[in-house]
Amino acid sequence: MGSVPNPGELTELTQPSFDEFQHQTSLMTGCTLMWKELSDHISSLEANLMRQSEALKRKIEALDSETKTSLDSLKKRELSIDDSVKIAVNRVELLKKDALKTLNDDNPDGEVDNGDGLLQILKSTCLRMEAKEFWNFVSGRKKDIELLREKIPEALSECIDPAKFVMEAISEVFPVDKRGNERGNDLGWACVLVLESLIPAVVDPLIGKSRMLITQSVKEKAKEIAETWKRSLEERGGIDNVKTPDVHTFFQHLITFGIVNEEELDLYRKLVIGSAWRKQMPKLAVSLGLGDKMPDMIEELISKGQQLDAVHFTYEVGLVDRFPPVPLLKAFLKDAKKAASSILEDPNNAGRAAQLAARKEQSALRAVMKCIEEYKLEAELPPENLKKRLEQLEKTKTEKRKPAAVPANKRTRASNGGPMPPAKAGRSTNAYVSSFAAPPSIVRSPSHPQYPAAVPAYPSPPPAMYGTQTPPTCPYMYSPEASPQLAGSYPGAPMNYPAYGGYGNGIAPAYQQAYY
Repeated sequence: MGSVPNPGELTELTQPSFDEFQHQTSLMTGCTLMWKELSDHISSLEANLMRQSEALKRKIEALDSETKTSLDSLKKRELSIDDSVKIAVNRVELLKKDALKTLNDDNPDGEVDNGDGLLQILKSTCLRMEAKEFWNFVSGRKKDIELLREKIPEALSECIDPAKFVMEAISEVFPVDKRGNERGNDLGWACVLVLESLIPAVVDPLIGKSRMLITQSVKEKAKEIAETWKRSLEERGGIDNVKTPDVHTFFQHLITFGIVNEEELDLYRKLVIGSAWRKQMPKLAVSLGLGDKMPDMIEELISKGQQLDAVHFTYEVGLVDRFPPVPLLKAFLKDAKKAASSILEDPNNAGRAAQLAARKEQSALRAVMKCIEEYKLEAELPPENLKKRLEQLEKTKTEKRKPAAVPANKRTRASNGGPMPPAKAGRSTNAYVSSFAAPPSIVRSPSHPQYPAAVPAYPSPPPAMYGTQTPPTCPYMYSPEASPQLAGSYPGAPMNYPAYGGYGNGIAPAYQQAYY
C-alpha cells in the first residue's frame, strides 16, 4: 500500500501552464460560436419551413377554389347542353324558313347607302349561304368599315352554319391568296373584320364565350387552314418578311375558332415581335397565351429600339411599374433624333436629306404625343415642348416649299410654251436677250406689225414687202427720239397669247423675231 500523504506536510504545488489556459479559452470560444451558428441555422430552417408551409397552404386553398369553380362550371355546362341544343335547333328551323322565303325574293328591298339596306343585303347573302357574294360585297365597301362592323355580326347570326360560311367567304385570300394577277388590294382588313364578327354569332346563348357553338368538323377544317398558312411562310420569305395584315388574320383565325396550340407559342411570339407596331398586337398576344412571356418580349422590343411599341405592351399586361413609360418615350425620341442626324449626314440623300430627316422626327413626335394623350401622361411628360418642336419643323418645311421671289422686271414665258411677250417700252435699254437662235440676215421692217410671219394656216404677207428690203445700218429700228412714242404696255395683252403665227400652236416662227 502506498503511503498516505500527511495533510500537515507541505507539498510542492504544480504551477498551471499559460499555454494550457489559452488552449482552454479557445476551446470555449469555439464551442460558443459553433453553438450560435447551429442555433441560427436551426432558426432559419424553422422560418423557411413555416414560409413554405404557408405557401403550400395557400396553394392548396387556391387549388380547392379553382377545382370547385371548375366543377361548378362543368356542371353548369352539362346542364345547359340540352337547353342550348334546343335553342340551336329552333334557330336552325327558323333560319331555314327565312332562307326558303328569301330564295323567292331575288331583289331585296333597301338602299345600300343606309344601315338598314346594308343589313338587309348582308342578311340575304347569309340566309342563302352565298359566301362569295357576301365576300365581294364586304371587301368592296372599306369606306363603310364601321357600319359593317356593326351589322355583320347580326347578319351572320342568320346563317345556318356561320363558322363554315365565314371560312368559305375568306377562302379567296386566306390561307393563300388565290386572286392571281388581281392581288393589288390588301384584303386583310376584311378577313379580320369577318372573323371578329363571327364570335358574337357563335357564342353559346346561355353561358356566353366560354363555349363556342362550332362543330368539331369545322374546327378540324380550321386547323388544316392554319397548317396551310404556316407552310406558306417559306414562300412568303419567312417570319421576318411576312406581311403584318396576314399575321393579324392568322392570329384572329386561331382565336375565333379556338385552335390556339400551346406547343407553338414560340412561333406566335416571333410573329408578334415582327408585327409589334400593329395596334391590336398586345391584345392578340394575351389572347394567344403569351401573357407569361410578356416581360421578355417587352425587353426584346426595347433592345430593338421599339420603345413606343413596348409602352403599349406594358399597359396591356399591367407592367407599367416594371417598365416605366416616360423613360421609354424619351429614349424613343432620342433615337429618332439620332436617326434624323444620320440621314442628314448620309451622302446618298444629299438632295432630300433635310426633308427625310424632318419627316422622321415629325413622325416620332406625333406618335409620342398620341401616346401621352392615350395613357394620360401629361403630368409626367408635358407635351408643350413637343408641340413647339413639331411646329418648328412644320414651319421650316413650309418655308422651304415657298417659291423663290421673282424680281419685278423679270419676264416669264407664257404658259402655252411660246416665246416671251414683248418687253415694255421706255426702259433704260432696248436690248433684248432671246432664248432662241440668233436672228437671220433679213430683218423685218419697222412699219410691219411686230409678230412673226404667219404659218400656212394663215395668209402670208405679199412678197414685195420683204424681197427688196435692205437691212438698216443702225442697230436700232427706231431713232432714240421716237422711242418715247412706244411707252406703255400693250393694251389688254393677256398672258396666254392668241394662236397667231406660232404663239398658240407651239410652232416656232420661221425666223427670229426681234423686240426693240
